[in-house]
Order: sequence, then structure tokens, then C-alpha cells
Amino acid sequence: MKQFYKSKSLLRLSFLFVLLFSVITVVNSCKKDNSDEEFTDHVVQFEVKTTTGGVIRAIVTQVGTTKTDIFDPVGTTWASGEFFVNSSQAQLNLDAKADLPDATSELVVNLWIDGEIVRTKKMVGAGPLVASIDYSFLEL
Repeated sequence: MKQFYKSKSLLRLSFLFVLLFSVITVVNSCKKDNSDEEFTDHVVQFEVKTTTGGVIRAIVTQVGTTKTDIFDPVGTTWASGEFFVNSSQAQLNLDAKADLPDATSELVVNLWIDGEIVRTKKMVGAGPLVASIDYSFLEL
């Protein structure tokens, strides 16, 4: 009879342990998750410029996995306009191709984030030139 009493007590203790573990697990899972707060929105703008006489032939922009191609924009300057990007969109890319008239001509591409130029690339020369910049919010 004593053996039966000990096994019944052990069964109750095991049940109590499982119940307590379940309650702790549920309470921990209901805590507010703060991982979304580490990502913030940024104002981003792409910009391409050439000197007088330069002709922009193609512009490729990429935000995260969304790619945009622009062919033969009008004028010697092009800007994407400001837009919001969450820092969870890891990668920003800007590529531009232009035909430049002489050896002192310039092709300049800029990446603006929150009103400041964070990346710029200048190519100088005549003929077809390509300039590329990239930026990652997740840089270490």
C-alpha cells in the first residue's frame, strides 16, 4: 500500500511540474516583442547628374528586391524623388550609364538618406561611362 501511495504522490508532483512549465511558457510567449523597434524608416532619394552635353542612357535602382529600370530620361540630371524605406530593406543600389562628350565631362551618382549624401561616385571621361553605388542598412 505504501508503494501505491508513493507512485500516486509522484504522479501528482509530475502533473504539477508540467502545469507550472506550461504556465511559464505561455506567460513568456505573451511578452511584448521589441524586435520590430530596431528597424526605422528613412527618407531616401537617388540622384544622377552629368555635365552639360552629357546624355543619361539608363538608370537602374534597387530597393531590397524591387528593381526599377529607366531608359533615356530627359535632361542632364535625374532624381527619384523622396520616398520612405524601412531599414529592414537591407540593400539599396543605384547604377547609371551616360554618354559624355569630352575628357573633362563628369557622371555623378548620389544616394541621399535622411537629407544627407551617404554615398557618391564620380566618373570622369569621354564616351560611355557607368557609375554604381550601393548601401546596406545592415552594415556592421
